[in-house]
Amino acid sequence: MGRAFEYRRASKEKRWDKMSKLFPKLAKSITVAAKEGGTDPDMNGKLRTAIQNAKAQNMPKDNIEAAIKRAAGKDADEYVEVNYEGKGPHGVLVIVECATDNPTRTVANVKSYFNRAGGSMVPTGSLEYMFSRKAVFEFEKPEGLDIEELELSLIDAGLEEIELNDDMVYAYADYTNFGSLSQALEDQQIEVTKATLQRIPNTSVEFSEEELEDIEKMLDKIEDDDDIQAVYTNIA
Repeated sequence: MGRAFEYRRASKEKRWDKMSKLFPKLAKSITVAAKEGGTDPDMNGKLRTAIQNAKAQNMPKDNIEAAIKRAAGKDADEYVEVNYEGKGPHGVLVIVECATDNPTRTVANVKSYFNRAGGSMVPTGSLEYMFSRKAVFEFEKPEGLDIEELELSLIDAGLEEIELNDDMVYAYADYTNFGSLSQALEDQQIEVTKATLQRIPNTSVEFSEEELEDIEKMLDKIEDDDDIQAVYTNIA
């Protein structure tokens, strides 16, 4: 992964940060997690992670609590998580993760974003083999922490790679080891600031500045949609 992954992560977060509907999207992920596994974060790892990520984006506590309560309400929307795949301008590969109460609306919208950009959707699953799903944990380096010792202690929990960038540490594992690595970090009393499941392209592609402009226009449209939770590409 290394620098290429770090660039992709920074690029993705730059787009994510500028989205005007960030808090509603974070709230939706909390509500979905709470409905799936219960409203107690101590008993629901997915909810605990969603809350953790919301706090990392400075989402107010009241918003977080409201999202959890919404999941317990009798009139709570029934969200389903669905993925769509497509090829955008200049052949860029895109996987779109959604949480929606109306899949018919969502797929129609996503299809229109691809079509208007000169791309097209492809059958779900067509691009899966071209991406690897990774669990990514981010946390500040505690004072006195020996990174090499930490790495050795986390291998049995599924750790594949650990990187230090300034004072931030990034730990990577296969997505199937998300829970075990999360627990191992907790056992080490390390406070994770962000934990995500990401799709990393097995082969990335370089695009020109002009091509990237076309691609970014489409990605902006996709990410502005309320139903879209995350977007992954094979951009180098």
